[in-house]
Formats: sequence, structure tokens, C-alpha cells
Amino acid sequence: MDLIQLLDYAGVAVFAATGALAASRKQLDIIGFLFLACVTGIGGGTFRDVILNIPVFWVGNRTYVTICAAVAALAYFTSHLVESRYRLLLWLDAVGLAAFSVMGAAKGLAITGSPVVAIVTGLLTATFGGILRDLLTGEPSVLLRPEIYVTAAMTGAAVYTVADMAMLPVGVSAAIAFAAAFLVRGGALKFGWRVPTYRGRPGRHPDDIP
Repeated sequence: MDLIQLLDYAGVAVFAATGALAASRKQLDIIGFLFLACVTGIGGGTFRDVILNIPVFWVGNRTYVTICAAVAALAYFTSHLVESRYRLLLWLDAVGLAAFSVMGAAKGLAITGSPVVAIVTGLLTATFGGILRDLLTGEPSVLLRPEIYVTAAMTGAAVYTVADMAMLPVGVSAAIAFAAAFLVRGGALKFGWRVPTYRGRPGRHPDDIP
């Protein structure tokens, strides 16, 4: 198993765990745990493969769904042991985001050869599952939190793409990109890093319009 495949499995497992933790916060039954773990774990990759018009990755490899189910079952019986589940959810989400930004970029680059497409597919793979999780559970969306999120995914995808174009070994490219994405997102969680936000200005009064 190469590092890209390992990151893919790890990303699915970690994102599935965040879905299961969200289910625990809503006190759902085991079916709710399984559903949210699968939606979060494989949602981003499914969206990526549909856009790339290729067979959806988990249809031909049942290991991904098995991982989601195993993580959901484990979380169902152990989540009550975690004191701060939302904080854990955010940090696990950061790990999954970093892994999926690399995996998504690698797959987009392999299929199309386009650096732009690679960055977009890395971004979508890393963020879509978390967006679905938050929408379905009514949790505050990670996209609407003030600290950096999408930028971290874009960083990982861009770093992998640039490193691959520089002819670095795949494992080295993946490791550097994973570290870059995780450091950006981890720094945002730890220190509150954020991109400057839009500052609206008052509109013109109708009487001032000629």
C-alpha cells in the first residue's frame, strides 16, 4: 500500500469518525451513526468521482464502506467516554481534510493531467463530506467558522500539485502536502488564524442617486 492509498483509507476513517461523533452529539441510534459516518467518510470522494465522470471509488472496493461501518460501531459504544466531542470532531476533521486534499488532488491530476482540476478536486474531496455532515446534523458549518478551513484544503491540494509537477517522488509530495494542509488548519484551530473578511459599506441613500 503506497502513501496515497494509506491517506485515502485514513481520510475515510477519520471523516467517518467525525460523522459518528456528530451523531453522538445528536443522540441518534446506531443506524444514524452508520448513515452519518458513511455520508461524511465517502461523500467528498463520491462528489469528486461524479465530477470526473469515473466509477465511484467505493462501489468497486467495499473496504471503504466497511471502514465507515466499523468506525460508526466503535463510536456508538465509546463516544460517551470523550469529554469534549466537538473539539475532537474539529481536530479529526483537520486530519481528514489534510488527507483528502492530497488524495483528491492526486486523483484529479492522474485522471486529467490538469493542475487546476487537481486543485479543485482536492478542495472538493476535502470539504464536501464535512459540509454534508454539518447540514444533516444542524451543527455550525465548518465553512462558516471564522478560522481558516477551505484555504487549508486548497493549500494541501496546491502543494501536492506543485510538488508532483516538480517531479518529486509521490510519497514525498503527499507527505509534504499533508503536513502543509494540517499545519494551516491546525494553526487556525489553535491560534485562530483567519483570512481577512469582507467589510460591507453602507449603501447610498436614494436621495443621493442622481
